[in-house]
Amino acid sequence: MAPDTGDAAGVYAISVAAELVGMGKQHLRLDERKGLLEPGRTVGGTRLYSEQDLATLRRISTVLQESLNLVGIRAVLELEAANRRLERELAAAGARRKR
Repeated sequence: MAPDTGDAAGVYAISVAAELVGMGKQHLRLDERKGLLEPGRTVGGTRLYSEQDLATLRRISTVLQESLNLVGIRAVLELEAANRRLERELAAAGARRKR
């Protein structure tokens, strides 16, 4: 359930992604199992994390510090993604009106 912003192409191996976000590799795997994000995969099955995935992991870390549980984290991520989609739709509608 990664947010829908930024580049979605996976470029970081799990060890690099874990280091970049300051989490352990097991935590990244656990977040994936919980359905909080879906990193890309190579043909061989290796996880590849995108900038978008890293942003999601950082956001998960923030809301965990605020003592949200899994359901709360999922709700926050879903609401933030919906808000970004609505903002894009609103901007596109405004641009069409100006033409």
